[in-house]
Amino acid sequence: MRSLSFLVSRRWVLFAIIVGLLAYVAWWLGEWQFHRLEDRRDRNAVIERNESASAVPVSTVLSTSRSVPASAEWTRITATGTYDVEHTVQVRYRTYEGNSGVEVVVPLVTSSGTAVLIDRGWLATDTATAQLADIPDPPTGTVTVTGWARADATGESTAVSGEGGAVSTRAISSRTIAAETGLTTYQGFVQLDKESPEPATALRAGELPDLGNGPHFFYGLQWWFFGVLAIFGFGYLAYDEWRILTARKAPRRQG
Repeated sequence: MRSLSFLVSRRWVLFAIIVGLLAYVAWWLGEWQFHRLEDRRDRNAVIERNESASAVPVSTVLSTSRSVPASAEWTRITATGTYDVEHTVQVRYRTYEGNSGVEVVVPLVTSSGTAVLIDRGWLATDTATAQLADIPDPPTGTVTVTGWARADATGESTAVSGEGGAVSTRAISSRTIAAETGLTTYQGFVQLDKESPEPATALRAGELPDLGNGPHFFYGLQWWFFGVLAIFGFGYLAYDEWRILTARKAPRRQG
């Protein structure tokens, strides 16, 4: 056993501590990836259930006093009203298949006077915002829309700008848009699927979320593999050190 005494030397003790920390971090990161996988599966199950359900009135999902709960996002809803084109908001720096453009958000004022923000789709543009004259008009008069409930974005990206004559933002927030326009709005917004009557020129419809599980499972396995590799490497180096020390202490044969 004396040949293993090198393991209690300062160098090897520090080495063992470092390897132990690396293995623990790798294990924790693997667990984190697997938790993310479970969260994504739960989210996908909610989205898949909500997307396939029949459309319900907007007031049963969106509210003026609370945000859209995670369990209700991507619920298929319907709303009827008239578009308030004067308060159109553009969402800057949105791309589609590598092309730059904007998403066009127009409030739909319902019979109660409360507006629901409708993300009508994507429009290609060479600048940060489109010229107002280049944005296709929505249907006039009473319009019935069908789409999916979306939760507001948060953070600094939701700030609204009025530079260049076009009201725009980086991310949709009903609260900041309501403050800018003075409208009373439902919290959250609707990603458009259909309009009745149909517009003369339709925008490109927004994409539905990817329901795949993503790379989390393989990332988790990779982190665990790194942890096992660190422990294996420590064991191999310790064995190599033991082998060298044993060879040095072995008595030489006399010729």
